[in-house]
Amino acid sequence: MSPDALIAHFVGASALILVAAHAAGWAARKLGQPYIVGQLTAGIALGPSLLGHAAPDVYEALFPEEIGTALTGFAQFSLVVFLFAVGYELDLKLLGDRARTAVTVALASFLVPMTVGSGAALLFWDQLRTLGMPRDPSASMVVFAGIALSVTAVPVLTAIVRENGLARTVPGVVAISAAGLLDVVCWTVLAGALMENGGDHALGWPWRAVIAAGFVAVILLAARPLLRRLLWRTHMEASLRMALLIGFALGSAWVTHSLGLHVIFGALLAGVVAPRERDGTLDPDLLRPLHDVSSLLLPFFFVISGQAVALNGMGVAGWVAVLVVTAMAAATKIGSGLAAARLGGLDRHDARTVGILMSARGLTELIALNAGLQAGLVSDRLYSVLVFMALATTLFTQPLLFLTRRLAERERDGRPDDAAGPSAPGRGPETPRTTPVADLG
Repeated sequence: MSPDALIAHFVGASALILVAAHAAGWAARKLGQPYIVGQLTAGIALGPSLLGHAAPDVYEALFPEEIGTALTGFAQFSLVVFLFAVGYELDLKLLGDRARTAVTVALASFLVPMTVGSGAALLFWDQLRTLGMPRDPSASMVVFAGIALSVTAVPVLTAIVRENGLARTVPGVVAISAAGLLDVVCWTVLAGALMENGGDHALGWPWRAVIAAGFVAVILLAARPLLRRLLWRTHMEASLRMALLIGFALGSAWVTHSLGLHVIFGALLAGVVAPRERDGTLDPDLLRPLHDVSSLLLPFFFVISGQAVALNGMGVAGWVAVLVVTAMAAATKIGSGLAAARLGGLDRHDARTVGILMSARGLTELIALNAGLQAGLVSDRLYSVLVFMALATTLFTQPLLFLTRRLAERERDGRPDDAAGPSAPGRGPETPRTTPVADLG
């Protein structure tokens, strides 16, 4: 294919990806679902299993193999920008007066799904072999199975909390805080799994772990004060500041990728060390364009993720695995989050709300699954199973919130008003009557 034809194919495919993904995201939001549900569905629809099966000639014309590298490059760039923004926004000071409850929820939401996922992988490895997994499991594969059930998507969870009017309530604050802590734990464990897997790197994982630790130390001890001095004292314009920080994120992502990890770790690390304003607030001139760029380009990641979903090769065993894994993922997350929230002093309704919110996986799960697929920790068919699990648990979050709200209304209506307490829920997302943040103390 000539360079001109290659460019033309890439431009046409990009137009289709952007329009289809954002139109599907808009439709999902109109149906009361997170934007990501529509975008991921569009990505799967544009993949070989649906478009490639229904119209193979059209699929080959739109997505020839020659443009695969360019699409992957755009997908990786969008991930770096998105995760840099996630790291920049991460603020564990949000824990406040409910720090102990949030920590308890985070630990329970990690340990229980991690134990169940890893244990199930060992117990049912023969069944997983029918989905393309190797004869003998490695430690990294078993750990990754637990991580796949442990992840909670902070960006999607935050959007759901805001759309349901829970941002200033106890369950909303606890869930977001716990998810932020959980992200730190999951990414750390995932980094260890990817590094232990090794791949084709000349250096063994102990040496790469030492180099990675040294890189993190340099970033924290040298890069942060240098950036703070540069950004605070020079008063550079917003566009130059954003270019500098995105370049820093890309460089950090390149280093972690070279160490056998993934670009996601370098991008997150760069976001965490990026200095905020002098008063500790986020820079809106930086955050707004970061969100605009990442939301514009993330559909490329969804298409790359969707193209790896092998619907045609799922078979009966694959769809049974989807049901079983989804049930385990929902039960372990909701159950552990609910129990931990109750131990932290929340009432039944608030605890149920926390558990349901912690079960939303969304984009963060897809990023982790994509990293595991590239590292060879999951087969194509098991990857497809886990993608559908991520989609289902995200899709069910909003209906489950509605059901728990209706259940709380019935409980409140069935007893005297003075017994309902300050944590009784409202009749809709606009006026939730869960415990407000002002009552945390």
